[in-house]
Amino acid sequence: MNPSLFQLNTRVTLSRQGRNASLDDLPDALFADLSYQGFDWLWLLGVWTISPSSRLVSRSRPDWLTEFRSALPDLAEKDICGSPFAIAGYDVDPALGGDDALARARARMAAHGLKLILDFVPNHVGLDHPWTRTQPSFLIPGSEDDIQKAPRDWCRLPDGRVFAHGRDPNYPGWPDTLQLNYFNLDLREAMVQQLIAIAKKCDGVRCDMAMLMEPEIFHRTWGHVVGKPIDCVPPFWPDCIRRVREVKPDFLFIAEVYWDFEYTLQQIGFDYTYDKTLYDRIVHRHGPHVRGHLIAPPSYQGKMVRFLENHDEPRIASRLTPAEHTAAAVVTFLAPGLRLIHEGQMAGNRIRMPVHLSRGPREKPNPEVAEIYSKLLPTIQSTPVKNGTWNLLDTRQAWPGNPTHENFICYLIEHPLQTFLVVVNYASYRGQCFVRIPDRSWLEGAVEFRDRLSHERLVRSSVDLLERGLFLDCAEWQTHIFAIEHP
Repeated sequence: MNPSLFQLNTRVTLSRQGRNASLDDLPDALFADLSYQGFDWLWLLGVWTISPSSRLVSRSRPDWLTEFRSALPDLAEKDICGSPFAIAGYDVDPALGGDDALARARARMAAHGLKLILDFVPNHVGLDHPWTRTQPSFLIPGSEDDIQKAPRDWCRLPDGRVFAHGRDPNYPGWPDTLQLNYFNLDLREAMVQQLIAIAKKCDGVRCDMAMLMEPEIFHRTWGHVVGKPIDCVPPFWPDCIRRVREVKPDFLFIAEVYWDFEYTLQQIGFDYTYDKTLYDRIVHRHGPHVRGHLIAPPSYQGKMVRFLENHDEPRIASRLTPAEHTAAAVVTFLAPGLRLIHEGQMAGNRIRMPVHLSRGPREKPNPEVAEIYSKLLPTIQSTPVKNGTWNLLDTRQAWPGNPTHENFICYLIEHPLQTFLVVVNYASYRGQCFVRIPDRSWLEGAVEFRDRLSHERLVRSSVDLLERGLFLDCAEWQTHIFAIEHP
């Protein structure tokens, strides 16, 4: 199955419901609308208690404040709630109504057929997490010398102790976080128990920067500090996922993952992994590279999270024209996997909201972008596309010396209820090709291709389709979703 997930910035959404709104104020109409649109999962971003000390960092860094004011010109200090990835504890923030309000919201969601995804941040905690007092060995201690040598990677707590900031190996530390030590077996056990507790509150988790727990990466980042060989501990995730599923067998694991670790995390138990490679190739507008990525086996493709934006990426409407956006959405959301739609994406929002803010600007919907999704969503969320068999089709030159067939991305999606041929000329210029149609039992006599987007109608003989393929002549970024029928 190819389910769909809607990401909601919880605090920003609640700010629109009025002052002091809690999770009880999330409207039933929101859940009903998402269910009607065909979404299966709702990701409530940022419901956990944020570290107060980390919030002070968010409110004091000049570079961050500049970014915040760019998104929200009338910014006030109270609008800066701090990063939801600088967590003080996995209890729902009392300002949002606490765990009881989450349970009520989850029950209301379930009544509309929606399942709940929440955040799990395994790499780091907020600056005043209780473990700084009760379990300091769970963190990575340092010295004044460490601060002098790498001031962006270390911090001094008010009591004078020095600890490492959370980070990945390619960038300086995140200044509102403290790094957890995954070479400490007691820490690993505590994180498993934490995740088992989270699993009682939701139906799945999106695991932030999940590859940072892999021994190879953790050793590359912190081996010089913790001083243990890479083979001193087994990988964290296999045991963690197994033990959570002993308690909750259907619990869903989504990994935010980069650096070619997607397949590794799929193999050790993650249901879905981010497909940042497809996103990058999509926004760089290079059809052959997009197609090259989609050649991977369906068993791998079906476990990818397909997205055009999320809280980390710029708004896609700010990067692509409507024609490019349509082509990108068809390629992305009609490929197999979990389809992630970000709040505001279908309205054409152009301002990326920093996650440190609890209020956002109101943007006027973009009618062109809204029309894109009003046309595409019924097909993306249909039973044939969610449950059908997907194949990437080959294309060939329309005539010798014409290389434009390389820009075409064509899918065949087959299901007993409907078969679709998806065609995208992912290029900024016109192109032609023959699409190779595989021999199927339905391929006999006259075959009709009726476009769901433009109502264009083509009728071709099955003999011609099998011998030559379907000839296509498409303008730049032109897109077709052909329902295949017999006239």
